[in-house]
Amino acid sequence: MPSDVVRVVYRKYDGSAHRDYPARRLAEDDLGTWLGVTAGTPSVYHGRPSVEQIPFVLLVPHAAWWTGMFNPEPRTSEVYCDIATPARWEGDTVHLIDLDLDVVRRRATGVVELRDEDEFADHGARFGYPEDLITEARAAAAWLFLALGDGTEPFATAYRKWLALVV
Repeated sequence: MPSDVVRVVYRKYDGSAHRDYPARRLAEDDLGTWLGVTAGTPSVYHGRPSVEQIPFVLLVPHAAWWTGMFNPEPRTSEVYCDIATPARWEGDTVHLIDLDLDVVRRRATGVVELRDEDEFADHGARFGYPEDLITEARAAAAWLFLALGDGTEPFATAYRKWLALVV
């Protein structure tokens, strides 16, 4: 039986630290594993110690090139998706490689944005992203861009019951 606590480890393609934090396993369903992070959770962000100021829920899909972070107010992003390699689980640790691109839905306006294309291009050249990785990352970003705007679950309402457990 898996434990209640999961360690979430994001690295960049070159292996450098990106994010690292503990999360509470909330559930697993057909969409993936739902993890909750409360305010005050110690974390590491870009290799530096940090503390989460606003709670959130993270969905780690079973086999997709993204993760979804669902946020309460006052965060301006209601949904923030990182384009990342499919999750690799080792016991109660989930490993992900952040691939720079992000798809975000703004709370106030519902506008969906594709972010960090410049960073994706820069890191792709610098780290030598393989063509298949570039193709998968761009396909995931394109799908998310549509899904965050058209009411596709889990981006419409499915996340709300999990978010209520951490706020």
